[in-house]
Amino acid sequence: MGMWIISDGMMKLVLWNFLLAMSVDRVIGTGEWSEDAEDLVSTVDVDAVLGRTASLPCDVTPDTNEDRVYMVLWFRKSGGKPIYSFDVRGRSFNKALQWSDPGAFGPRAYFATVVRPAALTLSSVQLDDEGVYRCRVDFKNSPTRNFQIRLIVIVPPHQMLLYDKSGADVSGIVGPLVEGAALVLVCEVRGGRPEPIVTWLIDGTPAPQYIGEKTDNHVVVNRLELQHVKREDLNKTFKCRASNTLLVPAQEKIVRLEINLPPLSVSLVSRPMQLLAGAAATLRCVAEGSRPPAQITWFKDNRSFEKEKVSDHSNETWTVSTLIFNPAPEDHGVTVKCVAANTALPEKTIDDQVKLNVVYSPLLTLTLGSTLNPHDIKEGDDVYFECNVRANPREHRISWYHNDRPVTQNMTSGIILSTRSLVLQKVTRQEAGHYSCRAANARGETSSESVRLRVQYAPVCGMSSPQVVGAALDESLHVRCSVQADPSDVTFLWQFNNSGESFNVSPARYGTLNGSTSELRYTPASERDYGALTCRGTNTVGQQAQPCVFQIIPAARPSPPRNCTVATANDSNWIDESIKEEANDYFVVRCVAGYDGGLPQLVVLEALDPKTGIVRFNVTANETNGVAVFLVPVEVLWTSGNALRLTVHSKNDKGASERIVIQALSYQDPERRTDGSQNLMAGMSSGAFWSIVLTMALCTCVALLAGVFLRRKRARSASKQHSPELQLNSGDGQYVVAYTLKPPKQAQPDILNPPPDGSPPSLKCGVEAVKNGTLHTSDEWCERATRASERQVSISEKTSISSTSTVASKPVAISTSTLSRREHQIAEEVPGPESCV
Repeated sequence: MGMWIISDGMMKLVLWNFLLAMSVDRVIGTGEWSEDAEDLVSTVDVDAVLGRTASLPCDVTPDTNEDRVYMVLWFRKSGGKPIYSFDVRGRSFNKALQWSDPGAFGPRAYFATVVRPAALTLSSVQLDDEGVYRCRVDFKNSPTRNFQIRLIVIVPPHQMLLYDKSGADVSGIVGPLVEGAALVLVCEVRGGRPEPIVTWLIDGTPAPQYIGEKTDNHVVVNRLELQHVKREDLNKTFKCRASNTLLVPAQEKIVRLEINLPPLSVSLVSRPMQLLAGAAATLRCVAEGSRPPAQITWFKDNRSFEKEKVSDHSNETWTVSTLIFNPAPEDHGVTVKCVAANTALPEKTIDDQVKLNVVYSPLLTLTLGSTLNPHDIKEGDDVYFECNVRANPREHRISWYHNDRPVTQNMTSGIILSTRSLVLQKVTRQEAGHYSCRAANARGETSSESVRLRVQYAPVCGMSSPQVVGAALDESLHVRCSVQADPSDVTFLWQFNNSGESFNVSPARYGTLNGSTSELRYTPASERDYGALTCRGTNTVGQQAQPCVFQIIPAARPSPPRNCTVATANDSNWIDESIKEEANDYFVVRCVAGYDGGLPQLVVLEALDPKTGIVRFNVTANETNGVAVFLVPVEVLWTSGNALRLTVHSKNDKGASERIVIQALSYQDPERRTDGSQNLMAGMSSGAFWSIVLTMALCTCVALLAGVFLRRKRARSASKQHSPELQLNSGDGQYVVAYTLKPPKQAQPDILNPPPDGSPPSLKCGVEAVKNGTLHTSDEWCERATRASERQVSISEKTSISSTSTVASKPVAISTSTLSRREHQIAEEVPGPESCV
């Protein structure tokens, strides 16, 4: 390897080495180390790290400015020849000749003069470089100067290990440990010359407690122990440091302590005073101090909430959990708890809790008394209900209802109300039904589900009793007896009695249609068969106390009405004063009812079109005190330009009477006639109108003079205030009505006029009848009876109805105290005012 200072070639290098050797020999003579010289200078220790750079100082500064350095030579104590030379003879420092012994330092050495003091710099220090060196400085004028340097080569430790008490290597993090556990760290350092010093630092501060150990194998061990790690030890750093020189940084290894910590605190940060049932509520729980972050679990009376109702957020120091739920009334008073736990320390949990105050409308449950059998309550038993109420705030009112009607306390009737119970003493069937209780608080009022109270009772008649049943001789009757009973499985007993005898009816003559209805087939064959039929039912509760009574009487079709009169509504005394103001467009027809045929009857008024025979209007009235009254709109008289014809007749269950006709003519004042109206006077001149009026007046006078005065007087005795001609106002029209009554030829009831062949007077045609126990048809008799009952009427028998009106009348009152056969009334044939037309 060539000289690194001047490298002009191998020849120059050989020449230079030769000349330098000769020069050195000349300077030091024999070239041997002088022990005396060693005694003249002090020794300076220089530390160098193996593999690094060493700097061996040698002061080359002359004593005077006039002096200068000629040559610097380096020797090793064990050798007499220089190992390095620096020759500046005849040259400047920057052009000095430098030579290094290849067997010693070689190219690793370089003498630097720019530093003070000058020094021989040795790179890549080796162990063999260690020793004592002498630096000789020759000056031009001054004496030679010698410096002695001891080079010490330091070897740093080459390996450092950290492990825990179990011998596992530790790198970066130690743990996680549990709070209170012991921490043991072992630092092992291998190699190093001189022997390294091993220390421990905790968060950069030397640890006061550790144990140093030494082995014979150039290994130093240092053991650190902490008996109980604390919460504040979390994230502390533990550093093992090994150093045997200050020339290079010490070797270090650092670990951080990780500790699993239970949560320090948990709290519900929002505690609502009250919650509303059914409305969304939010609870928030915060846990702090857990490592890793705590997990929060929500419980309601030890039952956990669903996951989807909870949301969590956390960082290294705290966890926030939010619970959103809809409280129910059942949640009032329950405890909601949030529990914080470290999953690594499941046994160490803390919690916070709140008791819910949920407000809600009353919740009610109605039950029949627990000691009662709901399927075995009979009339006369005592019954009680219990209303269980849950409400927050507390209810301030409880009310009771029977079939949605309020129940009030009535001690006399055995109805007793207490705070939350209802007592019914000696119940009757009328108290059966559905019961409910209602409670109210500040949130509102709610009702319980209804509870049905079943009261079993013996049969009672389910219809008005007694009932009148009209029947002709040999007419087959089907008499139905309906009772009310609970249980509805009823056994019936029929009896018959008249003024002379009483006996039970054979069960073969009646049957049961359903559990509570029995039908009796009965045919009166003689006068003795008219009387009272009674039926009495029996069920598991008992026997019917009061039987159902059917009064069988002779019956026929009713007689027609008579003595019908017409008046304006305002002038009539037959309608209520309260409706007279609203009856300007009406007139009133009043008829005396004829014989009812032994049965309740209705009286019917109909208005017929004289051309088509179609019924344009009808109205039905009940007979009240022998009189039927009809309220008829004025416009009924005018339909399609024709004056309608009024008829009245009676009807009962046996059929209808003959019709009597009220002949009616309607006139309208031309001056008050409305445009487009159709009536009898349409297209008629005023002269023709007045001619008709005068003709009518003349006819009336002739009739009076012809001797009808007495009959008109009798008719007017029934209603003196009425005139045969009426002026009626309807809207913007004025009507003048003249009427005549045409009674039927036969007005006596059929029961007084039996057919010649003795057939039943009122048997319906085409119906099979039982006579004397034998089934036969009566078509032939029906034909004769129909012919005998036909009457001459002046209207068509068509039944088309154009409009219907109803007149409110009181129903016929039938006395239930006594039932006697009505006297037969013969209709009086008294004609009404006759028309001149």
